[in-house]
Amino acid sequence: MIGVMSGTFVQRGEPAIIDKWKRAEAAIRGGLDIVFELPLPYAIQSASAFAHGGVQALKLAGCDFISFGSECGNLENLKEIAETSINPDHLKEMMKDGLSYPKAYSLLTSSMAPNDILAVSYLKEIANTAMKPVLIERIGSYHDETIHELASATAIRKALVNQESLQNTTPMESQLKKWHVTMDQFYPYIRTSLLMTPSSVPSSYFMFSEGIENHLIHAAQNCSSWDAFLLQATTYRYTSSRIRRCLVAMMLQITKQQIASLPEMNTLRVLAFNDNGRQWMHDHKKDIPIASRFSSVPKPWRDIEMKAAYLYASVLPEEIRNQLIKDEITGARYIR
Repeated sequence: MIGVMSGTFVQRGEPAIIDKWKRAEAAIRGGLDIVFELPLPYAIQSASAFAHGGVQALKLAGCDFISFGSECGNLENLKEIAETSINPDHLKEMMKDGLSYPKAYSLLTSSMAPNDILAVSYLKEIANTAMKPVLIERIGSYHDETIHELASATAIRKALVNQESLQNTTPMESQLKKWHVTMDQFYPYIRTSLLMTPSSVPSSYFMFSEGIENHLIHAAQNCSSWDAFLLQATTYRYTSSRIRRCLVAMMLQITKQQIASLPEMNTLRVLAFNDNGRQWMHDHKKDIPIASRFSSVPKPWRDIEMKAAYLYASVLPEEIRNQLIKDEITGARYIR
């Protein structure tokens, strides 16, 4: 069983609340045999690009199946939507505006939850391949802020901020109590960058378009806290997810040109593995580019991940910061 996982920053446009090494280890202990990293340029994008990167990794690995979550739990309805020419990134807005497809619209009642949108994107990506989808229905709301055994990521993050119990919600509970990373820790850097840099510079960054840099500069001028900034900056045109993703690209100074010049993603970077995973790597090392060491990742991709590691660790105490940088360079973890 193979997993593909975001690294230091995730699709919601935020830093992973705990580092990728501990999350990859938890995934191995939870039943996976090997975990690959989804490269950051895919991990911080909207559904279609995120799904493209994830499925590309599974294709490289020669996977027969792809398993993903869905709020509606109805594979046939999701397939129907996936067979249309619509862009999943704009599906929610299109359905709100009245554009519908008979069965899907009747089931989804004019709204689609985040994992349904991702599911449609996965199904589009595996079209015309032999890869078979395995759907897992998600129980509970993606945005539910109540802590319980099947707590959402939103609920866990809020509970951490409020110092509430995380008992039975995550196998990483003890680690999260020691330290965790949130977007508001980066706001001093974000605000300074927006206020001190000419607007022509942010406009060159990855995912910046439609004059969003001027909108963000205006919000930074008015707001001294992250929560106030995000609240003011979020509009119907600029969603909070889009804003956060743009800001991650800005903090990492990833330009549109840099992304455009990236070579094809053809190497699988291993984060963690067990005995079965080690055997799989041995069996496939001649026909699949597998990077169990950081130095084996192609340089253009490696440079981005190194910058992300430095940024992620920058808000943490020195001892933890140094360890995370060392982990990034050292490479994959063998989990017994």
